[in-house]
Amino acid sequence: MRLSELSGKEIVDVKRAERLGILGNTDLEINESTGQIQALLIPSLKWFGFRKQGEEVRVPWQQIKKIGTDMVIVDVTDQTEG
Repeated sequence: MRLSELSGKEIVDVKRAERLGILGNTDLEINESTGQIQALLIPSLKWFGFRKQGEEVRVPWQQIKKIGTDMVIVDVTDQTEG
């Protein structure tokens, strides 16, 4: 799968049935030696789409359960709950 095919897909947490963000508005954590994606870094948003300072959800690649035509289903661990 190409990175361009991921762009625009919604990221949804399967446990909370909650939208985390949209790919394209996220950063990727990439292993520099292998070029593999290690994690998605999704900024936490507040009202009107303004970004909260310093807050983000880190979703390791292993927590991605399914990539569909419209969305990416993830199983985020308790480290981001609160």
